Amino acid sequence: MVKNAKKINIITLGCSKNLTDSEQFAFQAAAIGYEVVHNSDKSDFDIAFINTCGFINDAKEESINTILELVNLKNNNNKKRNNKNRLKKIVVFGCLAERYMSELKSEIPEVDAYIGNYDIVELMKVLESNPIQSSKYDRIFDSPGYYAYLKISEGCNRTCSFCAIPLIKGKYVSRKPEDIVEEAKNLAKNGVKELILIAQDLCFYGYDLKKEFLLPELVSSLSKIDGIEWIRLHYLYPFLFPEKLLDVIAENPKVCKYIDIPLQHISDKVLKKMNRASTKQEIVDLLDRIRTKIPNAAIRTTMLVGHPGEGEKEFKELVDFIKEQKFDRLGVFTYSEEEGTKAAECYKEIISSETKNIRAELVMEVQNIISAELNAKKCGNIYKVIIDSKENDFYIGRTEFDSVEVDNEVIITSDEKLSIGEFYNVEITGFDDYELYGKKI
Repeated sequence: MVKNAKKINIITLGCSKNLTDSEQFAFQAAAIGYEVVHNSDKSDFDIAFINTCGFINDAKEESINTILELVNLKNNNNKKRNNKNRLKKIVVFGCLAERYMSELKSEIPEVDAYIGNYDIVELMKVLESNPIQSSKYDRIFDSPGYYAYLKISEGCNRTCSFCAIPLIKGKYVSRKPEDIVEEAKNLAKNGVKELILIAQDLCFYGYDLKKEFLLPELVSSLSKIDGIEWIRLHYLYPFLFPEKLLDVIAENPKVCKYIDIPLQHISDKVLKKMNRASTKQEIVDLLDRIRTKIPNAAIRTTMLVGHPGEGEKEFKELVDFIKEQKFDRLGVFTYSEEEGTKAAECYKEIISSETKNIRAELVMEVQNIISAELNAKKCGNIYKVIIDSKENDFYIGRTEFDSVEVDNEVIITSDEKLSIGEFYNVEITGFDDYELYGKKI
């Protein structure tokens, strides 16, 4: 421990799974006397912990730039006396550190400790302490606290040719159902109303424990917890989709009618290159079953353009598919070549960055039109909305069909004061491509 160190800045990069790790570490550090802040842009802290992402090139660059900025701050502090900037120690952990440990130690030796994948024991050793086991599910939120991400597994058993996650995180490891439920109860006790279940692949949950998919049973158990009003599922892999889950989503009022199912592509040629296991027909059949069982479900997906094997024909097939399916929510990524993956090592087709970017823009132009059309149909409807923030004279909220930070928002007028984190009924009075406008009734 740095002598007289009192304040820690935890900087979290990447996905919501990293965020849950940082929040739990924050509580443990605070429990032994440290003042803890998340992602502070000030420089009045003694130790920086950087939870890194190493998923794609842009994420790697962000992580490295963040490390270098803090190294520069630390070096400048060492040159000055009576400096208010107090940074004396830098600790780097997470995916980037796990994957590039030796390279980082060599290239950025100014970092005091590299830890790799999240390990609360090793992180607490930096602070010369041990984790408090009785508080292992407690967190200091980097959020308002009425919603929380709940991680149910680590790793991934899928072998998508473009993805480095299994190389970083290893095989799929499910948490015990009783541990997840205990953590969820603790979150509810502390005011959480919306649980957002996260994993690299929710659908595979439990198979490593009992050779069967246990997500439907887990969700049903979580829905029985007092205080939890919404349960949202991120992300549902389309191959070997547990059919019982559709019944749970359809019938359980606490489970958001929100299907987040990253499809990546629809061309059989590209799907095979991606090693995605599902065929176009299997994907179409699954979407049909979802819409039959849950007619009001919002389906969210992501697409990956520019993967090796995607020619103009395959890209057109993807665009036509998006136009036909009219997804409620859609995001698009451009292919990033990742060391050690099958796509990087075996596929030599190179699609230019310019072409990839143009394709991504074309997909989003199509989706913009679709989103506006779907939003127009919501005018006059009344929805249960959770309030996320207030801006000027308007409140910003979400329906059950929208996840925090990534989906549509509802801009709300109200004659009365509304409370952040509370639910209200809102009538939709207007729309644009990605926002709804409404009034509290």
